[in-house]
Amino acid sequence: MTSEKRIKQTLRHIEPDRIPLDLGASVVTGIHIVAYKNLLSYLGIKKPDFQILLERPQIAKIHKDVLDMLKVDAQGLFPNPSSNWRFDVTEDHKYQYFVDEWGVKWRRPKKNGYYFDVVENPLRDEVQEKDIDNYPWPDFADRRRIEGLVKRAQNLEQEKGRALVLEGPGGEIFDTAFLLRGYENFYVDLASRPSLACYVMDKMLELQLQFWEMALRELKEYVLVVRMGDDLGMQLAPRISPRMYRKYVKPRHRKLFSSVKKMAEGRIYIFFHTCGSVYDIIPDLIEVGIDILNPVQVSAAKMDTKRLKKEFGKELTFWGGTVDTQDVLPHGTPEEVKEEVKRRISDLAPGGGFVFSPVHNIQYDVPPQNIMAMWEALQEYGVY
Repeated sequence: MTSEKRIKQTLRHIEPDRIPLDLGASVVTGIHIVAYKNLLSYLGIKKPDFQILLERPQIAKIHKDVLDMLKVDAQGLFPNPSSNWRFDVTEDHKYQYFVDEWGVKWRRPKKNGYYFDVVENPLRDEVQEKDIDNYPWPDFADRRRIEGLVKRAQNLEQEKGRALVLEGPGGEIFDTAFLLRGYENFYVDLASRPSLACYVMDKMLELQLQFWEMALRELKEYVLVVRMGDDLGMQLAPRISPRMYRKYVKPRHRKLFSSVKKMAEGRIYIFFHTCGSVYDIIPDLIEVGIDILNPVQVSAAKMDTKRLKKEFGKELTFWGGTVDTQDVLPHGTPEEVKEEVKRRISDLAPGGGFVFSPVHNIQYDVPPQNIMAMWEALQEYGVY
């Protein structure tokens, strides 16, 4: 069975020959560059070059022969930066800095700095709708973003037959509004100036639709899955109340997902990434059209895998949820990792609808022994 067929079957809720595996097909199912280098050293694999897919979380691009060795079933297509933006680092004695294409400023400590964190929100001051209109927004219809992706898709299709995942361009409807306005400001907007909050989110929606219309016009025949996201959850509850989600965010998600499926002529599955406790709004996410839920944060409230599978397993594919990455994967023993993987497979795998991937990215402090214990448990317990 080819990798693409294996993933197609599980997305159709049919058990394939084995549970399909994803590592690195998106920027939310990957591995930190430090953990990746440590893993290759542990396996005795020497590489002269390393590339980073996304600078903020320092996610590594995984080498083709490593994907082959680990029997990974999915591979990503990643948009290029736009024509008028490039990653440009400045620094002082303590930090490295860059400004992204939205105008958000990020920094990383030069000593023991593993990630870039937000330090400046460009629309943090008092703003009106005219300020939103006049802001220098990124060009999401810039063809530079998809340059070369058709050829790359054709090459990947011929090489290994992995299922192709098209990564989104960033600029999520809900999440990016926080980055632009600042967390406190955007929460206040939602509570006291919802018309302004919605005006910002509508701009995000407009840009998203521009990108997907351009990208899917050329890539829909090659791509099985499109990766979108909007972090809606925290550790104990959603970031906003279900009522507020349904009133302000859900209509915009509905518009985005229905439009993307129409553009793709029904050929693609929508992979939706949201961290945290989102149990209370999963029915809403299903209603607006998501097919795949990721990362299935098992350590968050109400995110028990047995319960999720029982209640939502007929409608959703769970892409992730294989082992807790907050505690067990970085801090447990290899035996503890294997036991958790065995339990999550038992919960999520029956009937298909499950792609094996850790809960979000493998972080810098995960020992290579635990990464391989996770993989070995899949080989042992992942056959149908």
